[in-house]
Amino acid sequence: EVQFAESGGGLVQAGGSLSVSCIVSGIGFDTYAIGWFRQAPGKEREGVSCISTDGTTYTFDSVKGRFTISTDNAKNTVYLLMNTLKPEDTAVYYCAAAPLRSCPVIVWDHWGQGTQVQVSS
Repeated sequence: EVQFAESGGGLVQAGGSLSVSCIVSGIGFDTYAIGWFRQAPGKEREGVSCISTDGTTYTFDSVKGRFTISTDNAKNTVYLLMNTLKPEDTAVYYCAAAPLRSCPVIVWDHWGQGTQVQVSS
């Protein structure tokens, strides 16, 4: 069974930084594209960033230049480093996985439960 363990969320002041992580188990981590998404209260889910097994990345315009996605394959973990946080970044952040795909990915097979990030003004 595919499992996700997301952590690192919390409360941070605008302009600050935060790193969230997602440990993935139950799949061949090195054969999956991994992505980060977020959903703000009352809003639809939106993409944040994605990384392919070959290192190719795709970052959405809303966070370009501020957020960086990376992986540690030995630890089956994907990270999202968030810099220069803004109040509009407040959301639940989710990781997702897609087998044998290259970013950008349209169809995602597995989803985590999410970790809350709140940015105060």
